[in-house]
Order: sequence, then structure tokens, then C-alpha cells
Amino acid sequence: MKVTVERAQLLKSLGHVHRVVERRNTIPILGNVLVRAENARLSLKATDLDLEVTETLAAETATGGATTVPAHIFYDIVRKLPDGAQIVLEGDGDRSVLAIRAGRSRFTLQTLPENDFPDLAAGEMTHSFKLAAADIKRLIDRTQFAISTEETRYYLNGIYLHSAGSAKNATLRGVATDGHRLAQVDLALPNGAEGMPGVIIPRKTVGEVQRLIEDNEAEVGIELSQGKIRFTIGNVVLTSKLIDGTFPDYGRVIPQNNDKELIVDKKDFEAAVDRVSTISSERGRAVKLALSAGKLVLSVTNPDSGSATEELEVEYASEPLDIGFNSRYLLDIAAQIEGEGAVLKLADPGSPTLVHDKDSKGALYVLMPMRV
Repeated sequence: MKVTVERAQLLKSLGHVHRVVERRNTIPILGNVLVRAENARLSLKATDLDLEVTETLAAETATGGATTVPAHIFYDIVRKLPDGAQIVLEGDGDRSVLAIRAGRSRFTLQTLPENDFPDLAAGEMTHSFKLAAADIKRLIDRTQFAISTEETRYYLNGIYLHSAGSAKNATLRGVATDGHRLAQVDLALPNGAEGMPGVIIPRKTVGEVQRLIEDNEAEVGIELSQGKIRFTIGNVVLTSKLIDGTFPDYGRVIPQNNDKELIVDKKDFEAAVDRVSTISSERGRAVKLALSAGKLVLSVTNPDSGSATEELEVEYASEPLDIGFNSRYLLDIAAQIEGEGAVLKLADPGSPTLVHDKDSKGALYVLMPMRV
């Protein structure tokens, strides 16, 4: 194999691919990236057996071939080479090494045979559709914070993607919850997604898709089977296993009859919660909201360090109510509000609160209260 490639292109592609590779591997080949040269293209592939990323880029291929090299070392070498460098990769199959040349720099990396590299066979994809990059980015950005990190509740360790609504008003819905808060975002159901199975996309996959979209504003192709999902973003193809579990019936925790409506200025509210929570303990993090006509008083009392209060003018016309929330969860949800105003629909101090954007539709959040 002998191939010449431009440094900036190779670095960008390796940046996408090498992130999948875990730093510590009990199986040596999983620490490597598969490098394949053929027909004026260079393809790079990495996997952790749950997630596989492949990217193809233009290159001058004098002779084709394939090998695997340590992903993180390869990335670091390319990163440290000077801007504008032309990089020559030359494989010597007899000696199991890959030579990397650029200018006066020369490296040789130990290789492992390509035949040992695992393939995450996707099988037959039953559904395929396309989404604008901005739409899938919004769905991920607005739900990702609520993904559970508890490994024991593995079925909550991802975003539940499924079709919802009636035939006339069908939506593609993403839901995430960790039991303390819930985020739900609806998009118009794209052609090809009708009748798709509900799937749980793992947290690591969600993070990789989010990063790839930041580098590419093209349409995102999505293909599904019962056990796998594939995203095609420009020249990058990401294939992932899905979480094998049943997502809970989240509809049961979304309150329908919360009759007390509070409207707050998003920025003022966020800043006030942030200020008073400075006093809260790491463990407790509780902030109390005392509501009365046209007024909201935020307060935190910490026996170890002191107390804080702040008053805000708000739109509220129901009977007085005191309710407590975890301040970090409140801030997480406030950060998702896209417009200037947030609407909180409350019932009583022990019931979940519904939060949504005053102006834009399609996203809602549920927050469980705390005792204060």
C-alpha cells in the first residue's frame, strides 16, 4: 500500500474516527484504526464492538491495500505534523509496519493484519429516512441532558426515538429521562419513518452523532433495523448497536391537569436560580420556589453555610404555592428554553411540574419536585 494524502483532511477524518477507540482495550485490535486505500480513496474505520465509524476521503493511491495501526498514536503523529504537509503512508506487509512520511519527518508504526479487524455487520435495515442536520441536532441538544447515567437502569442510558401522534399529526419523537427529569422533543415525521420500531440510541452514540453534525451541515441519513442504527453524515458512516431493553411508558409521568401557570423571563430566572444555589450543599442542591400573585421568591437554606433569597416579578395568578427543586436540574431545563419566556405548569408540592417554551412548540420537560 502506498498513498499520499493532505494533512488537514487526514487529521479531520482521524479526529472523527479515533474518538470511538477506547484508551484501554483488552483486545489489541480494538485499539487500532483500519486504513484502506483503493481507487483514489482512503477509508478509515474504528470500532469498540458497539459503535463503528467509517470515513472516506480523497487521496492519491499509488498502490492499494489495507492495514491497521494504533489509532491514538496515528492521530497524535498527524496532529503534530506541520500545516499543509503532504503525508505519504506506505505499508510493508512483510514486516508488519506502516511508514508515515511528511517532509523530513518519518515514523514507522507496528501494524496488525486487517483480517483480524472486527466488522459490525448491520444486517438488513428495515427503515430509512433523512433529517436536516439542524433538526437532529436540536433533538439531541434538547434531550441529551436528561439521559440517565445509572448503569443499573441501562434502558434509560440513551434517547428513545420513535414515531408518535395520530396519522394526521404524526411526529418523530425523542425522549430521555433519568427518573428525576424528562425531556421530549417532536419533529415532523420524515418520509420513510412511518411504522418504524421504537429504538433506544446509546449515550455514546448520541454524543458522537452530535459532534459529527457540528462538522457537517448536510442532511443526515438514518437507517434502522431491530438491533442497529446507521447515520450517514457527509463522508462519515456511523453504525451502532441499539440498547436492548424496553423504554418505560413515559406518557404516564407527563402531567395533564396541572392548573397553576407560572410564566418567567428565562434569563432572569436562570440567573436568579444560579445565584441563590451558590449557597446550596453539593448533596442537597434544593432551591425553594415560593409563589404568590405576580411574585416568585427563590430561597436556599444551608445549615452549614448560610442562606440566600431573591425575588422576581412573574406572571402568576393562582393561589400561593411553595415547591422545591434540585437547582442543577432546574438550570439544565432552563438552558433548553429557546425563547425569552418559560412556562411552568404546577399542581402541588409533591407532583411533577411541566415546563415548556412560551413561544416555540415541539419540546416539553418534566421535573420532579424535592422536599424543602
